[in-house]
Amino acid sequence: MDLIHIHDLRLWAHVGVLDHERRDGQWFQLDITLGLDLSASAKSDDLSATADYSLAVGALQALVSELCCLTIECFSEAIFEVLERLYGPLPMHLVLQKCHPPIAGFTGSVAIERRRNWSVQQGFYAI
Repeated sequence: MDLIHIHDLRLWAHVGVLDHERRDGQWFQLDITLGLDLSASAKSDDLSATADYSLAVGALQALVSELCCLTIECFSEAIFEVLERLYGPLPMHLVLQKCHPPIAGFTGSVAIERRRNWSVQQGFYAI
């Protein structure tokens, strides 16, 4: 199985427990991995034989223009739903990072990592 990686996709989203996070929005960073067989597109050089990652980027940019929720877990679920509508039930992995969480005295970031249709037995590993 082959992998397509989308790294460092920056999205401005209205997600957070605090009212101002949902009202004003904030930066998130997203890494996505899609597991699929790329051999047909590698041989044919045919975009229709692969998962066009530009569609994912555009669809996720559209998602954040209308999304408003409390948790990054809910945000990640919406991301999976968008990706499944585009590509079907591929093995998917994501890391969704809230770049500047409003926690007093904290200057780091917070992230969640999730997988869908992903199995170690099948040999899918995120990088």
